[in-house]
Formats: sequence, structure tokens, C-alpha cells
Amino acid sequence: MSDILIQSKSDTGVLTLTLNRPKALNSLNRALLDELKTAFDTAHTDPSVRVVILTGSGRGFCAGADLINGGWPRIEGLSPGQGTAYAMRHGFNPVVRAITACDKPVITAINGIAAGGGVGLALAGDLVIAAHSARFRLVFGPQLGIIPDVGASWFVPQLIGRARANGLGLLGDDLDAPTAQQWGLIWEAVADEELLPHAQALAERMANSAIGGLKAVSRAHDHALTNTLSAQLDYELEKQTYFCDQPEFAEGVRAFAEKRTPDFRNLAGRNKKG
Repeated sequence: MSDILIQSKSDTGVLTLTLNRPKALNSLNRALLDELKTAFDTAHTDPSVRVVILTGSGRGFCAGADLINGGWPRIEGLSPGQGTAYAMRHGFNPVVRAITACDKPVITAINGIAAGGGVGLALAGDLVIAAHSARFRLVFGPQLGIIPDVGASWFVPQLIGRARANGLGLLGDDLDAPTAQQWGLIWEAVADEELLPHAQALAERMANSAIGGLKAVSRAHDHALTNTLSAQLDYELEKQTYFCDQPEFAEGVRAFAEKRTPDFRNLAGRNKKG
């Protein structure tokens, strides 16, 4: 088992992925990116996984790309810009796509600093929570003269608006977790010692729900960011046509009529009885 990405799965189907390069503030090198993509691709197809938690070890969630320790090997004949494009095309962007394409709800639990591309990684989750001591920092423009990447240039303005996104991106100031919650960048800020237990409690709660429907909710909200109302109504019609024919919906209706909690874990048995 890898020591740079720690994986553990509960009996209830909650997979916890922990970035484990604490001395480098969990910065992203090629090996870690490859393992992250593989882990999310596997979770996507593994029926035993119902929810994924992504967090970091040590005093930070993720400091973005590893710019110091040879995070991505130089390729002979490529300029720095061309090399960066190659790394984005084959490393960073596939990871963001793997997280958002995963059919299981993803909780990101942000401990400490999320800087640079670490901000994009943090916000790629369906539900983002952070420790009170966590901070978000967009270092791209002020420190490096480049634009936010790893999805940060999309997530941040979509979540908090252009004015606040520009303030963070142009000045590079830290955004603390309580303010991030107030602004709507994250769902919740919790006490440091409660971060992982709270993430696990939320994951267990979702693991007992209709997983496909939960992920569809998040995706519907993503579509709404760029859709007109009319287009979104058509999208809702299309998705409800599909999901209302699924066993989860039948179980939900049956449970409502029987005044009990739906049992989405044992649908086959209930469908046979029903």
C-alpha cells in the first residue's frame, strides 16, 4: 500500500483518502496525482464504496503543485510553459475530472492550509468542510504571475462571485475558514479536533442514503450554473425520468407510505418482497 496516499474503508462503505506528504504540505507531485486518479477511478466503479472523504495529513491539506521537489519530471525540449501544459493535461486536470466524475458523493475535509492548486482540489468535492484553523490562499497571480488552475479559476468565482474571487486572486491574502463559510465557499467550519469525526459522521449519514440521487443533486446544481431556467427545466425532466424508474425511488415512496426510514442498502431484498 502506498505511503503517499493512505486509504481506509469502513464496513459501511466510507472510503477515506489521506494525502500523506506532510513535510511538503501534501503538495502534488506526479506520483500522488497518479494515485489520486486511480483511487477515484476505482471508487467510481467499486460497489462497496458509497462515500469518499478526501483530507490531508499534518498541518496542511494541500499546498498545490510541488514546485520545489521535482514534482513533475522535466521533459527534454519543452519550455516551462509547455511542460506545465503537459502536467496539467496528464496529471492535474484528470484528477479534478476523476473527482467530479466519481458517482459517489465526495466530502473534502480541509485541515490547515489549502494553497494554489490545493484550493481547486479542496473545492472539487461535493461537500466541503474545513477546520477553524484552515486557510485558503490563491498564490498564482501575486507570487507566480499565472492564473489559478486545478479548477480554482472556475470553482471560486462560481461559489463566491467575481468581486471576492478577484480580491483573493489579485491580492493573495489568506481566507480563513469561518469567513469562507460565511461567503459560501465551503459548507461548514468546525473545531479542529472535530474535523475528521464530523466528516465521518456526515459520510455515514450519506452512505445510508440513495447514493445515485445524492450525486445527481450535486451535478444538477453544477448544470444550473451555466443553464438558462428553461434548459434546467429540461434537464430536470430528463433526470427525473431516469431516477423515478430506479429502485431507490420505489423504496423511498414505500418507506414514506409505511412511515419508516428508507433502507437503500438492501434494495434487492425489499424489491423481491414488494
